[in-house]
Amino acid sequence: MPLFPLLQAQQSFFLYRPKPLFKFRRTHFFRSRMSSNSDSLQNYPTPLSPPLPSISKDIELARAMTASSKSSLFELSKSEILYEDEWLIAVNKPQGIYCDTVLASVPRFLSDSPDSDRLCQENQSSTLELHLANRLDRDTSGIMVITKSHKVASMLVKAFTNHKVQKTYVAFCIGSAPQSERITIKSGHGRSKFGAWRVYAAGDVGRKLPGGSVVRDMETTFEVLSINGQHGCKEPSECVKDEENSIVVEEKAVIDVDAKKDEILVRAFPRSGRTHQIRLHCQYLGFPIRGDVKYEGVYEWKGRTYDAHELHAETLSFQHPITGFPLMIQAPLPFWASQALQLLID
Repeated sequence: MPLFPLLQAQQSFFLYRPKPLFKFRRTHFFRSRMSSNSDSLQNYPTPLSPPLPSISKDIELARAMTASSKSSLFELSKSEILYEDEWLIAVNKPQGIYCDTVLASVPRFLSDSPDSDRLCQENQSSTLELHLANRLDRDTSGIMVITKSHKVASMLVKAFTNHKVQKTYVAFCIGSAPQSERITIKSGHGRSKFGAWRVYAAGDVGRKLPGGSVVRDMETTFEVLSINGQHGCKEPSECVKDEENSIVVEEKAVIDVDAKKDEILVRAFPRSGRTHQIRLHCQYLGFPIRGDVKYEGVYEWKGRTYDAHELHAETLSFQHPITGFPLMIQAPLPFWASQALQLLID
């Protein structure tokens, strides 16, 4: 995807590292060490990402209360509609608004929109059957797709489940800059015994977890867009060019907490759709998302307090469930992302 055209923040509709643990150009494999804690004695796999920081509980509670207040006043506007036809509607969800609030606001928007009335008539449906085809975290902004019938909902949810939908996200991270311009990380994903989402070893995929669930696979590719306002890696000579640095997670990451912290803008390509996937992988790699206190992201940075994490669902590409034509939906970048990209030009 071209980088600089994103600065125009256009709505486009179409129908028809932490640093790599070693500077290898081949896949890294790490041996898992068995823990002697009670989970291991019960034959449960050991989570490899840290537990939730103690600071996160109170901050997350305050954020939830603020989001509830904002959501109660939310009304969908025409400027937030990215795409609409008689079968589905794509919305640019604001940061700090719940998905269900956006869904609940759609009927009123449709009833007030002459264009939407026409589309509904073309669909010959007297009653809309609205469904969320995808969900975003409360503080994640970007593309949400809402279907207008049970049939379309079933088809599109199946496409998401079968990984037939291509997604990109943009995130602003603070941490140790990776030395590769492109990183793919493969790991396990699941809930720990305390109910928090954690990273598990790739070799633990399929193993049972406390509560009866199992470790599932997750894979994300990251593309480094800028580091401290500069293109890509800190020094061209330090970058692994043309070849992708691949990490298969089998043990806890070793993070240098005293290392210099960089400002890193990344684009993420999740190849699975696990809960908090990008946030967990950023944490494991040593550059958590700014404001993401749940996963060790900085709460204060350069004299400013961040009330939400900076993660944006940028594009969705899939085959239209009814027409069969390829459809690509793109959401305008939020200010923090467009500002970071603008620095590359200035």
